[in-house]
Amino acid sequence: MSNQELCAPLVTIIVAVFNGQSTLQRCIDSVTRQAGASVELIVIDGGSTDGSVDLIKANLGAIRDWVSESDRGIYHAWNKGLARAKGDWICFLGADDYLHDSRVLEELSPHLAAALAQRLTIVYGQVALVNKSGIEVDYLGMPWESAYKRFMQGSYCLPTPGVMFHRSLFEAIGHFDESNRIAGDYEFLLRALKTRKPLYLPQIVVTDMQHGGISSLPANTLLSLREVQAARVKHGLPAFNLRFVAALARVYVRLLLWRMLGEASARRALDLGRWIVGKRAYWTKT
Repeated sequence: MSNQELCAPLVTIIVAVFNGQSTLQRCIDSVTRQAGASVELIVIDGGSTDGSVDLIKANLGAIRDWVSESDRGIYHAWNKGLARAKGDWICFLGADDYLHDSRVLEELSPHLAAALAQRLTIVYGQVALVNKSGIEVDYLGMPWESAYKRFMQGSYCLPTPGVMFHRSLFEAIGHFDESNRIAGDYEFLLRALKTRKPLYLPQIVVTDMQHGGISSLPANTLLSLREVQAARVKHGLPAFNLRFVAALARVYVRLLLWRMLGEASARRALDLGRWIVGKRAYWTKT
């Protein structure tokens, strides 16, 4: 292992964007302000028509590589970014995501070097879920010992914007399956974590993720679960288990409430349910 990688491994941030002008600058700024870290930024645009391309061009001093052309979805975009990446470690963001603060990559660097010394190729921390005002409403991420069973049963996935992947992992098991629209990161992680374990860093919030992405709507959550189910079957796991069925039932309840009550009332009803079981409000805060 080189002295450079021991001190500050090069981190590639791959950002997929399609008509994300309203949030892309915030994402870019979160990368350029990183102190004490070695980082490169790659932006893969899906052929935006809202001014995102002009914004990318205005930031070429901060972006090492970019492309703007139609694609087949986020996993096609991430795979295109991988072909351009030079970093030892790779992190995937959407235009709505941004690195939590200016020191996060500096804080991660020694842990990344230590993980590689232990032959660990997936490192993850926490992700702060924020609303459009940037107010934190929840945190995603839990110790692997607690997450493992839920992950294998298809009811939990590591928060991908908070995950660092070593480039050797993609050389070993391939890239993202582009047939997925929403759960391609779960399928990739399932491929990887069947025979590996990740390193969890509970003390580090890696990324802030703005609620409202493609997977946050009930209908899209249902599609995500169906893709998760297909991934599990593909990798020799049972199509159904109690935890997965419970997750599926919760999505159908949300869909029913959305249709019967309307979105605003459904959000209040869902948070009432969270309050009853001792959880803080979420749906009315996003």
